[in-house]
Amino acid sequence: MAKLKKKDRLIEIETILKNDPFLTDEELCERFSVSIQTIRLDRMSLGIPELRERVKSVATNNYDKVKTLARSEIVGELIDLELNKKAISILETTDDMAFEKTKIVKGHYIFAMAESLAMAVIDTNVALTGVANIKYRVPVIAGQKLVAKAELMRVRGSEFIVRVWITVNNDQVFRSKFNLVSISVG
Repeated sequence: MAKLKKKDRLIEIETILKNDPFLTDEELCERFSVSIQTIRLDRMSLGIPELRERVKSVATNNYDKVKTLARSEIVGELIDLELNKKAISILETTDDMAFEKTKIVKGHYIFAMAESLAMAVIDTNVALTGVANIKYRVPVIAGQKLVAKAELMRVRGSEFIVRVWITVNNDQVFRSKFNLVSISVG
Protein backbone atom coordinates (compact mmCIF):
# COMPACT_ATOMS: atom_id res chain seq x y z
CA MET A 1 0.00 0.00 0.00
CA ALA A 2 1.35 3.43 -0.94
CA LYS A 3 1.86 5.96 1.83
CA LEU A 4 -1.33 7.78 2.69
CA LYS A 5 -1.81 11.22 4.17
CA LYS A 6 -2.36 11.11 7.92
CA LYS A 7 -6.09 11.88 7.65
CA ASP A 8 -6.62 9.07 5.13
CA ARG A 9 -4.41 6.68 7.12
CA LEU A 10 -6.46 7.29 10.28
CA ILE A 11 -9.69 6.50 8.43
CA GLU A 12 -8.14 3.32 7.00
CA ILE A 13 -6.74 2.18 10.37
CA GLU A 14 -10.11 2.66 12.03
CA THR A 15 -11.89 0.70 9.28
CA ILE A 16 -9.32 -2.11 9.25
CA LEU A 17 -9.37 -2.55 13.04
CA LYS A 18 -13.18 -2.60 13.09
CA ASN A 19 -13.07 -5.52 10.64
CA ASP A 20 -10.11 -7.27 12.27
CA PRO A 21 -9.42 -6.04 15.82
CA PHE A 22 -6.66 -8.63 16.22
CA LEU A 23 -4.10 -7.07 13.89
CA THR A 24 -0.86 -6.18 15.64
CA ASP A 25 0.82 -2.79 15.44
CA GLU A 26 3.63 -4.51 13.52
CA GLU A 27 1.20 -5.80 10.90
CA LEU A 28 -0.31 -2.33 10.57
CA CYS A 29 3.06 -0.61 10.16
CA GLU A 30 3.95 -3.06 7.37
CA ARG A 31 0.60 -2.49 5.69
CA PHE A 32 0.92 1.32 5.80
CA SER A 33 4.71 1.56 5.34
CA VAL A 34 5.14 3.70 8.46
CA SER A 35 6.98 3.24 11.74
CA ILE A 36 5.48 1.40 14.68
CA GLN A 37 5.58 4.65 16.66
CA THR A 38 3.41 6.30 13.99
CA ILE A 39 0.87 3.47 14.22
CA ARG A 40 0.79 3.72 18.02
CA LEU A 41 0.26 7.48 17.87
CA ASP A 42 -2.47 7.02 15.25
CA ARG A 43 -4.21 4.41 17.41
CA MET A 44 -4.01 6.67 20.46
CA SER A 45 -5.44 9.64 18.55
CA LEU A 46 -8.35 7.42 17.44
CA GLY A 47 -8.88 6.13 20.99
CA ILE A 48 -8.18 2.54 19.91
CA PRO A 49 -6.53 0.48 22.67
CA GLU A 50 -3.54 -1.81 22.16
CA LEU A 51 -4.09 -5.36 20.90
CA ARG A 52 -4.15 -6.98 24.35
CA GLU A 53 -6.97 -4.69 25.50
CA ARG A 54 -8.93 -5.15 22.26
CA VAL A 55 -8.72 -8.94 22.62
CA LYS A 56 -9.69 -8.83 26.29
CA SER A 57 -12.81 -6.74 25.65
CA VAL A 58 -14.01 -9.02 22.83
CA ALA A 59 -13.22 -12.21 24.77
CA THR A 60 -14.98 -11.21 28.00
CA ASN A 61 -18.44 -11.33 26.39
CA ASN A 62 -17.83 -14.78 24.89
CA TYR A 63 -16.69 -16.59 28.04
CA ASP A 64 -20.09 -16.03 29.66
CA LYS A 65 -21.80 -18.06 26.90
CA VAL A 66 -19.69 -21.21 27.38
CA LYS A 67 -21.51 -24.03 29.19
CA THR A 68 -19.09 -26.97 29.08
CA LEU A 69 -15.91 -25.41 30.46
CA ALA A 70 -14.75 -22.87 33.03
CA ARG A 71 -13.05 -19.76 31.69
CA SER A 72 -9.64 -20.99 32.91
CA GLU A 73 -10.03 -24.28 31.01
CA ILE A 74 -10.16 -22.67 27.58
CA VAL A 75 -6.72 -22.60 25.97
CA GLY A 76 -6.26 -19.26 24.23
CA GLU A 77 -8.48 -16.18 24.09
CA LEU A 78 -12.05 -16.91 23.01
CA ILE A 79 -12.77 -14.09 20.58
CA ASP A 80 -15.95 -15.28 18.88
CA LEU A 81 -18.63 -17.76 19.90
CA GLU A 82 -21.99 -18.75 18.47
CA LEU A 83 -23.15 -21.78 20.45
CA ASN A 84 -23.81 -24.84 18.30
CA LYS A 85 -22.40 -23.03 15.26
CA LYS A 86 -18.84 -21.70 15.35
CA ALA A 87 -16.09 -20.27 17.52
CA ILE A 88 -12.69 -18.62 17.16
CA SER A 89 -9.81 -18.37 19.61
CA ILE A 90 -6.25 -17.06 19.44
CA LEU A 91 -3.12 -18.06 21.31
CA GLU A 92 0.23 -16.29 21.39
CA THR A 93 2.79 -19.08 21.75
CA THR A 94 5.76 -18.60 24.07
CA ASP A 95 9.19 -20.13 24.62
CA ASP A 96 7.96 -22.12 27.63
CA MET A 97 5.46 -23.93 25.34
CA ALA A 98 8.25 -25.10 23.05
CA PHE A 99 11.03 -27.62 23.06
CA GLU A 100 14.16 -25.84 24.22
CA LYS A 101 16.44 -27.10 21.47
CA THR A 102 14.18 -26.55 18.42
CA LYS A 103 11.73 -23.84 19.62
CA ILE A 104 8.93 -25.97 18.12
CA VAL A 105 5.71 -25.70 20.15
CA LYS A 106 4.79 -28.97 21.85
CA GLY A 107 1.81 -30.69 20.28
CA HIS A 108 -0.22 -30.96 23.45
CA TYR A 109 -0.63 -27.16 23.56
CA ILE A 110 -2.02 -27.16 20.03
CA PHE A 111 -4.30 -30.13 20.74
CA ALA A 112 -5.53 -28.56 24.00
CA MET A 113 -6.40 -25.37 22.15
CA ALA A 114 -8.39 -27.32 19.55
CA GLU A 115 -10.15 -29.58 22.06
CA SER A 116 -11.13 -26.76 24.40
CA LEU A 117 -12.53 -24.73 21.47
CA ALA A 118 -14.51 -27.77 20.27
CA MET A 119 -15.95 -28.18 23.78
CA ALA A 120 -16.74 -24.46 24.08
CA VAL A 121 -18.77 -24.32 20.86
CA ILE A 122 -21.31 -26.99 21.82
CA ASP A 123 -24.51 -26.14 23.69
CA THR A 124 -24.49 -28.69 26.50
CA ASN A 125 -23.48 -28.67 30.16
CA VAL A 126 -21.15 -31.68 30.30
CA ALA A 127 -19.30 -33.33 27.42
CA LEU A 128 -16.40 -35.67 26.84
CA THR A 129 -14.25 -36.31 23.81
CA GLY A 130 -15.23 -39.70 22.40
CA VAL A 131 -12.98 -39.66 19.33
CA ALA A 132 -10.41 -37.17 18.09
CA ASN A 133 -9.01 -37.41 14.57
CA ILE A 134 -6.09 -34.99 14.33
CA LYS A 135 -3.34 -34.02 11.94
CA TYR A 136 -0.37 -31.76 12.62
CA ARG A 137 0.55 -30.29 9.24
CA VAL A 138 3.40 -27.82 9.89
CA PRO A 139 5.55 -27.22 12.99
CA VAL A 140 4.65 -24.12 15.03
CA ILE A 141 7.57 -22.03 16.26
CA ALA A 142 7.48 -20.25 19.64
CA GLY A 143 6.31 -16.67 19.21
CA GLN A 144 3.84 -17.43 16.43
CA LYS A 145 0.16 -16.53 16.88
CA LEU A 146 -2.29 -19.41 16.50
CA VAL A 147 -5.83 -18.76 15.27
CA ALA A 148 -8.23 -21.65 15.87
CA LYS A 149 -11.65 -21.90 14.23
CA ALA A 150 -14.28 -24.44 15.24
CA GLU A 151 -17.43 -25.34 13.38
CA LEU A 152 -20.20 -27.64 14.57
CA MET A 153 -20.83 -29.98 11.65
CA ARG A 154 -23.67 -32.12 12.99
CA VAL A 155 -25.59 -33.19 16.09
CA ARG A 156 -26.93 -36.72 16.33
CA GLY A 157 -28.65 -37.40 19.64
CA SER A 158 -26.06 -36.74 22.32
CA GLU A 159 -23.14 -36.75 19.86
CA PHE A 160 -21.64 -33.54 18.47
CA ILE A 161 -19.25 -33.57 15.49
CA VAL A 162 -16.96 -30.53 15.56
CA ARG A 163 -14.18 -29.62 13.11
CA VAL A 164 -11.34 -27.42 14.30
CA TRP A 165 -8.50 -26.03 12.23
CA ILE A 166 -5.62 -23.89 13.43
CA THR A 167 -3.64 -21.48 11.30
CA VAL A 168 -0.55 -19.29 11.56
CA ASN A 169 -0.61 -16.33 9.15
CA ASN A 170 -3.53 -18.01 7.31
CA ASP A 171 -1.48 -21.20 6.73
CA GLN A 172 -3.07 -24.32 8.22
CA VAL A 173 -0.83 -25.96 10.84
CA PHE A 174 -3.36 -28.34 12.44
CA ARG A 175 -6.74 -29.82 11.64
CA SER A 176 -9.06 -32.06 13.60
CA LYS A 177 -12.47 -33.62 13.89
CA PHE A 178 -13.88 -34.24 17.37
CA ASN A 179 -16.75 -36.54 18.24
CA LEU A 180 -17.96 -35.09 21.54
CA VAL A 181 -20.54 -36.85 23.69
CA SER A 182 -22.95 -35.01 25.96
CA ILE A 183 -23.44 -36.78 29.27
CA SER A 184 -25.49 -36.15 32.39
CA VAL A 185 -23.71 -36.12 35.71
CA GLY A 186 -25.28 -36.62 39.11
